[in-house]
Amino acid sequence: MIVNILDAKKSILNKFISEIRDVTVQKDSMRFRRNIGRIGEIISYELSKSLVFENNAVTTPLGTKIVATPKKDIVLCSILRAGLPLHEGLLNYFDDAENGFISAYRKHINDTEFEIKVEYFASPNLDNKTLILADPMLATGQSITAVYEGLKKHGTPKEIHLACVIGSTEGVEYIKDHFPENTKLWIGTVDEKLNDHGYIVPGLGDAGDLAYGTKL
Repeated sequence: MIVNILDAKKSILNKFISEIRDVTVQKDSMRFRRNIGRIGEIISYELSKSLVFENNAVTTPLGTKIVATPKKDIVLCSILRAGLPLHEGLLNYFDDAENGFISAYRKHINDTEFEIKVEYFASPNLDNKTLILADPMLATGQSITAVYEGLKKHGTPKEIHLACVIGSTEGVEYIKDHFPENTKLWIGTVDEKLNDHGYIVPGLGDAGDLAYGTKL
């Protein structure tokens, strides 16, 4: 797996990551969603540099120009519900992409043990497509791996990109063992550890709750 940690090089991304972590700024759910979307846009820009481009003739009022643009074979798949603001940010740049949505959640066995439940898929055919799989939080890596396993019945993509906002070192190492070797991970930043409940520390908390309110 090729791992791209975007805050390794300082940019405006650092400001948006700082704000989504900040317990004071987090109280504004609209700003939280907007910042996740902004991070998605930055990930899109960086990711786009690795895509396959093709030359197209563009007719202007004064002539014709050959312009290299990405091939129109992208499928954006996001994990509900936390992935929705990230999906919107990606879609702002890959606006002609096909779209897929998958539900995945932790079903707790006890305080420290859980299993991943994947119960809903809405995905186009993935055969020979460029799959961008988005999940803002890469904690243990089990959710995004379970979703990938479920997506296999929809076809085999020619390349896979994972778009995440914050991850843990453990989560990154986990997915290295469960995705194809040529998979590319694009992640805003990586924290060193998980707590006993499998949450990223210092992380930012529950991205879904911060974006859309607490759940039962």
